[in-house]
Amino acid sequence: MTLFAPEELKAVLGSGLLSFPVTHARDDLSFDEDAYRDHVSRQAAAGPSGVFAAGGTGEFFALTPEEVDRVVRAAVASVPGDTPVIAPAGYGTAQAVAMARAAEAAGAHGVFLLPPYLTEAPQEGLIAHVRAVCAATDLGVVVYHRANAAFGFDAVQELADECPNFVGFKDGIGDVDLMTRIHARFGDRLLSIGGLPTAETYALPYLEMGVTTYSSAIFNFLPDFALDFYAAVRARDAAAVYRKLNDFVLPYLDIRNRRAGYAVSIVKAGLAVTGRPAGPVRPPLTDLTAAELGELAALVEKVTRA
Repeated sequence: MTLFAPEELKAVLGSGLLSFPVTHARDDLSFDEDAYRDHVSRQAAAGPSGVFAAGGTGEFFALTPEEVDRVVRAAVASVPGDTPVIAPAGYGTAQAVAMARAAEAAGAHGVFLLPPYLTEAPQEGLIAHVRAVCAATDLGVVVYHRANAAFGFDAVQELADECPNFVGFKDGIGDVDLMTRIHARFGDRLLSIGGLPTAETYALPYLEMGVTTYSSAIFNFLPDFALDFYAAVRARDAAAVYRKLNDFVLPYLDIRNRRAGYAVSIVKAGLAVTGRPAGPVRPPLTDLTAAELGELAALVEKVTRA
């Protein structure tokens, strides 16, 4: 018996901003569990609608399955009972099925299915992949539409018809036509989640397509700013949204876009400049340069001083 049935999970996640915490590392790149637990506890106290442990921002791609299990269990132990923890699953189908089962055993409240590893796949293969993961668990499953896991509308419809615990669809591609069709066809059947990096940039126009929530990496190090931004989006306060974009988000993107992988690196840098370091990123990512760290610190100071 889970704390959140799939339908309940969908409703809770769609009611607020989503936290995708970084995964803390020591200098030798081992998992710093104590620091991670403290960070996740602080994230949960700020009031997100869900915590996605070891997701993309949490460097899922650089963790072993054993480490993913440790991270998920640490997150479950660090949040109050009314905050759902969503655990990742990915790589090949057999591994994703094993991770979904491990997530349920660890006490997670949902599964976040990331794209398969390396290979491209036809729509029939992606359907079989998602179907297998949904069949392996009673937890609600959120599918990440990104990279080589690019779903067409017919595939989404087939999965929604066949898999009752397929409850969420996170868009990391930016296919406006697809997202419009999903919202028009399914309404509340599927929770649409904004997942383009950095999601704040697209939050206001995506709201018109039924995307009521998104993953905020900025929430890691500027939770008050991220929550204020989200509130402005939900209120359709365009003036406030564009002011915050110009004051922080767009200059932040200028730094983020300088190197591949900086979408994660800049989040750990943000924690460093706000006095709560999370350690280095793991290869194949690289950390910001000292000069870039200084630029980010100036931006953070500007927005926290305002």
